[in-house]
Amino acid sequence: MKDSWFEIENINTVDSPSVVLYKEHLKFNINEMATLVNGNIDRLMPHIKTNKMPEVLKLLLVSGIANFKASTIAEAEIAAEAGAHSVLIAHQLVGPKIDRFLNLIEHFPSTHFSTIIDAVDTARIFNKKALERDSKVNIYIDINNGMNRSGIKIGPALDSLLSVIRDCKNLEFRGLHIYDGHLRDADFLVRNKKIESGFEDVTVYFEALQKIYPNIELVCGGTPSFTSHLLQESRITSPGTCILWDWGYSEKLTEQNFKYAALLVTRIISKPTEGIVTLDLGHKSVASENPIDKRVKFLNIDNYELFSQSEEHGVLKVSNWEEMKIGDILYGVPYHICPTINLHDQISVIENGRKIDSWEITARKRKLRF
Repeated sequence: MKDSWFEIENINTVDSPSVVLYKEHLKFNINEMATLVNGNIDRLMPHIKTNKMPEVLKLLLVSGIANFKASTIAEAEIAAEAGAHSVLIAHQLVGPKIDRFLNLIEHFPSTHFSTIIDAVDTARIFNKKALERDSKVNIYIDINNGMNRSGIKIGPALDSLLSVIRDCKNLEFRGLHIYDGHLRDADFLVRNKKIESGFEDVTVYFEALQKIYPNIELVCGGTPSFTSHLLQESRITSPGTCILWDWGYSEKLTEQNFKYAALLVTRIISKPTEGIVTLDLGHKSVASENPIDKRVKFLNIDNYELFSQSEEHGVLKVSNWEEMKIGDILYGVPYHICPTINLHDQISVIENGRKIDSWEITARKRKLRF
């Protein structure tokens, strides 16, 4: 092992399977985000969905970052409790979530909440409910520029939606939101070209809107397109994964200089037959939406193959079976950190090679107070 930065001196205090957070790397990643926007912190709206932790949000706030993006009401709630200036929920809210969102607005008056819409009916429902509460709702229109997951395309339907929003007196139009997470080419020049090609119509439309709404904003992308959008001064960027980083993006986004701040700790629990070891790392502990060879990369062993997983077990083929012992520790980088974090209640905090604390992964719950 050439580099064992991840080894934990008091590892016997860390249960497995679990996630551990390296505080020095977390702080490095936060600083790197700020450096990439040349210290213009107002251009950062990091996504909470990756970390889901009040203590991480506090560190971001200490760094000067005070505007956030969220996917859930719970994520928005922990940001407001930590002291966020603003939170954009980048999910079109429906059903009971609309009332939950309005409750957030009333309970945290010092935090500016907003959400996205892409449909006339949603605008009218929000306006009606806000009117009943004598409240105002900040709205960004979600633009579909090719991902085809959500949003509205630029054209007559968007014009009609804007016209309805103008007539809704309890809605405040704040700008456009665009997520282009489908563009993840490993070659930055290729990725950047595709991103900018997809933004040509958006840019023209946004500049025309600014003549009518001079204070609107353009909230753009996630971690894959972060290094493209930061080159355009008019865009607010929304990286999230880079706060903790993972194996998947470290392979694809080679121009981004972030460090692994969260790892998985697992132990060997059996050696059932020659060449095979079993770990306490099943799909209840690491994101399993990808093929089995794209779930976790171990840092302290070579020449292995994760070939089987069940709920609580991970089975490895290994080359040094004789040397391995039941109870041995393996440190792994998740391929996709966001859903991996969501599988755990707590994270062990590592500083100077030792576990010093545990932090709650609070917003893995779908509902907190609201």
